[in-house]
Amino acid sequence: MSLSFDPSAIDLPVGHHIAGRFVPCDAALPVLRPSDGVSQGGCPVADADVVDRAVEAARTALESSGWARQRPRERVKAMHRWADLVESEAEWLGRLESVVSTRPIAQSIPGDVAIAAEQIRFFAEFADKEGGDVVPTAADRLGMIETEPYGVVGAITPWNFPISMAGWKFGPALAAGNAVVLKPSEMTPYTAVALAELSVRAGLPAGLVNVVLGDGATTGNALTGHPGVAKVSFTGSTAAGAAIMANVARTGIKPMTLELGGKSPQVVFADADLDLAADCIARGILSNAGQVCVAGSRLLVEAPVVDALTERLRARFEAVAPGPTWDEASSYSPIISQRQLARIESIVAAATAEGAETVTGGCRLDRAGAFFAPTILAGVGPDSPAITEEIFGPVLTLQSFSDEAEAIALADHPTYGLCAGVYTRDISRAIRVMRSIQAGTVWINRYGRSTDHILPTGGYKGSGLGKDLGREAYLANRRTKSVLIDL
Repeated sequence: MSLSFDPSAIDLPVGHHIAGRFVPCDAALPVLRPSDGVSQGGCPVADADVVDRAVEAARTALESSGWARQRPRERVKAMHRWADLVESEAEWLGRLESVVSTRPIAQSIPGDVAIAAEQIRFFAEFADKEGGDVVPTAADRLGMIETEPYGVVGAITPWNFPISMAGWKFGPALAAGNAVVLKPSEMTPYTAVALAELSVRAGLPAGLVNVVLGDGATTGNALTGHPGVAKVSFTGSTAAGAAIMANVARTGIKPMTLELGGKSPQVVFADADLDLAADCIARGILSNAGQVCVAGSRLLVEAPVVDALTERLRARFEAVAPGPTWDEASSYSPIISQRQLARIESIVAAATAEGAETVTGGCRLDRAGAFFAPTILAGVGPDSPAITEEIFGPVLTLQSFSDEAEAIALADHPTYGLCAGVYTRDISRAIRVMRSIQAGTVWINRYGRSTDHILPTGGYKGSGLGKDLGREAYLANRRTKSVLIDL
């Protein structure tokens, strides 16, 4: 069966999902298909009153349903039913995902939708397996650490992986006994609304899962600054994360999980398996056309193998298959918008004007939509925006090093510390370098996340606070209370 579909035949849920019901609204913002620039539906903007309704619906649902107080295994069962529905509706969800996003349909149905379902299942299983603790105290006392949910969690997800990012937010918050009000990106709003609908069909209490559509300035600020929101979880750019921190500080104090930007190095030593390294490096920067927070955008190669690795990469970069996201033959993504495409162009142009060599790519692709050619820039100066800024596009910078110490020095970034990759057959060196690199995740002889959701993800420095995924994400959605009893 072909996965390809007609984008004009998609019925889009233009509206919010509040208190268990779809709330249709007029579209205030256009939603454009990045594959061809054609308008596809639109996005309403929830103002402070709409956000307040959603937060109140979440609070009421928590109190009336007893979600946080019921037997944890009942939460597990309900979330498994939800995951079952996500899987059964994979074709519908995949089309909603692909039609206005950068995610090709051949990847969104078997990949993104399946991952979202698996994340709901994964976090659900913590509900009846993680709890408090009894701690050692004097013999005539009983010391305990109780854990409890926060209440209403406000979540904001980015446009680059809309449905799987929603799974990141919904899964741990709900399993931990909270309710959620989620704002997806205004550029990719539809799958989050669909997930909320499926949660009600699965039997989760109406109002436990709420979705409000809108932009950051109006809807995002209203959500993160709402006094009824007890915790904030955000994935997006470092600049947006800083703005959220400032907004929260103006309106009160609450915990935050921020998974932010990156400028991640991929370090290749001369003894590495160069074919393996080339495959991993290409995937690490070309996946979703580089529009990934963990994109391995800075390639650092030991001098003796620079030429051999560059030729391997050139072949892989020039073999991509761009095309509209609704065509299953497409495997290379468009850029999300013409504005972002222009930004990528300007950074590449500035680097070449300063003397960087374009090994391959460096320009728009001559086709409809916002496509940029896979690009390798060599000889880039250390102060160039191509090195210092998160480009969020398919642009790989190439630098060489002479020894391990220089590799570690180049790998360090003054702003970011999200991820890194290391390629070598020497496991002792791999561990030394891993321990020296300032990053929240280091992959060795591979690059990119797996479906091992037990591994937490999160960055150092400007790449964020706290962790998504893993046990840490579940625990981040519960607060602790110390108890001491005199016997």
